[in-house]
Amino acid sequence: MSAGCGADGARWFAVGPVRGRGAGLNTPNRYEDVRLEVLGDWIDRMVERWPDGRQVVTEVYRDRSRSVINRVDSPDVGFEWTLNPYRGCEHGCIYCYARPEHERLGFSAGLDFETRIVAKLDAPQLLKKELARPRWRGEVIAMAGVTDVYQPLEKKLGITRGCLEVMARCRQPVSIVTKSRLILRDLNLLTDLARHDAVRVAISLTTLDGELAAKMEPRAAAPPQRLAAIRCLAEAGIPTTVMVAPIIPGLTDREVPAILRAAADAGARGAGYVMLRLPGPVRELFIDWLRRQLPHAAEGVLGRIRQVRDGRLNDSAFGRRMRGQGHRAGQVAALFDLIRRRCGLSGGPGRPSSAAFTPPRDVATDTRGQPRLFDDG
Repeated sequence: MSAGCGADGARWFAVGPVRGRGAGLNTPNRYEDVRLEVLGDWIDRMVERWPDGRQVVTEVYRDRSRSVINRVDSPDVGFEWTLNPYRGCEHGCIYCYARPEHERLGFSAGLDFETRIVAKLDAPQLLKKELARPRWRGEVIAMAGVTDVYQPLEKKLGITRGCLEVMARCRQPVSIVTKSRLILRDLNLLTDLARHDAVRVAISLTTLDGELAAKMEPRAAAPPQRLAAIRCLAEAGIPTTVMVAPIIPGLTDREVPAILRAAADAGARGAGYVMLRLPGPVRELFIDWLRRQLPHAAEGVLGRIRQVRDGRLNDSAFGRRMRGQGHRAGQVAALFDLIRRRCGLSGGPGRPSSAAFTPPRDVATDTRGQPRLFDDG
């Protein structure tokens, strides 16, 4: 098995069984020239030493970016501006399309993505400055276009909450996608925004099978907790939708009707979906996971994925990457649309409103005195 080797050495080869994480290896970083070939007997010794998987702790690094609002040029994501407080995600979803972005930081898209998190600790202060700029007109900001803003680390750091506090004071419209019930912690802020029609929330729900979810999304909320979050948000007057994302052909596609009915019963007002994407190293990670966790189903699932990707495992072309193509992809789309209409989820709440946006008036001009929670890494 091949894996990357960086300046810190041993961290960068295949890791063997790991407890409570999605990836079981660190794939090579495409931007690194040095790689290490790890022999199979080394992996065997790892299994003997930690038969139940070894523990790998999360490390946090400070992101020193000078801005937090990012423009998105992609024509098929439905938003123009994003705010991402974290790079990397502890949820560890094995299928996550954002994994390759970690390679730009010098890390691996595998286990590093789940255990080496880069956090924008001063994001609320930076956001306040950017909302005060004359050219900002209160356009909708999506939280987040890459990794989950309510991943477990948020409970300790509270960066997302700090950003929402700024948004609530400014009535800045925001849309949030998450698979964590931690969002309920910020119900008061979301309610404030909802009074001005300035918030939308989407709860991502991949499967109703708790055992499968625990293997596939090891540190995300269990399916019943996500449905409970939809119910609580809806009862609080927060316009909430369900995102069936991703639909995995041959594995979770048969659950689409049940997921939509359960979400509708919980109070969701709309629904959307994304077909499984396997860009770059995610393909290798997903195949490795399938063969470890679902060995008897692995080849069948891979075959079904190819059926919606014109014989391949991934297609990065705009217009096709989110939905797939071919007869089977068409069947999924038709079924989703039919059940969505039957469940009353076809309309949806629309976009948040910018009508009430008010720029912040008390903008700090210097954040250099911001206390450091962590060393520089």
